Amino acid sequence: MDWHEWHDAYDSPDSYLGRRLALVQERIRLALDEAPPGPLTAVSLCAGQGRDLIGVLHDHPRRADVRARLVELDERNVAVARAAARAAGLPGVEVLAGDASSTDHYAPLVPADLVLVCGVLGNIVDADVERTIDHLTQLCRPGGTVVWTRTRHFAPDLVPQVCAWLEERGFERLWVSDPGLGYGVGAHRFAGAPRPLKPGERMFDFVGYDTLRQADLQTGLPTVPEPGRGRAGVIRQSAGSDV
Repeated sequence: MDWHEWHDAYDSPDSYLGRRLALVQERIRLALDEAPPGPLTAVSLCAGQGRDLIGVLHDHPRRADVRARLVELDERNVAVARAAARAAGLPGVEVLAGDASSTDHYAPLVPADLVLVCGVLGNIVDADVERTIDHLTQLCRPGGTVVWTRTRHFAPDLVPQVCAWLEERGFERLWVSDPGLGYGVGAHRFAGAPRPLKPGERMFDFVGYDTLRQADLQTGLPTVPEPGRGRAGVIRQSAGSDV
């Protein structure tokens, strides 16, 4: 999968990605609108070209309050995101080229007020979905918001389980998109106590929706792929697992 070329679909507002992006940006905008006054921090896993956060911050009243770190492996996407941040006049937005699954990359800014996990959960196996959600208690501050996405086209639909895993860990559901859309976009607020960030841990192994789809086709499960936003690290698939 060419994760740089893949982003071209965002240029069409009526595309699958364009419609999903609009919902993600809506939840980001609302989280910033409702955030307490003062400095804010944000982190984005597998940030791709940063179209979600940068696209909101460029004209948001809280833009100067936000210090953000976007982590993305693909150097081409990193270059696009950095250029977008510069063009939008956002010196507080840092785009880091690296493995987004490594907890080490988030240490300076967590626990954060806003955590973006968009285009991640549809590209990793179920066990890593839960493991990533578990790490969100280290990444998100009390009262902070997690905005996430997950396809509804893989069988079974994991969105209800994603919500359950979040809520078991102290996250309160703010909003989840309509099931009929074919993709899940959600926002949860952390009502628990953050755990200290553990250095040197991998939250997930990025497999890719295309690889996961092929694995499911081989097991006879009907699936339709969800595009993610960017690669996170070494591709290592757990055979027989569902995303």
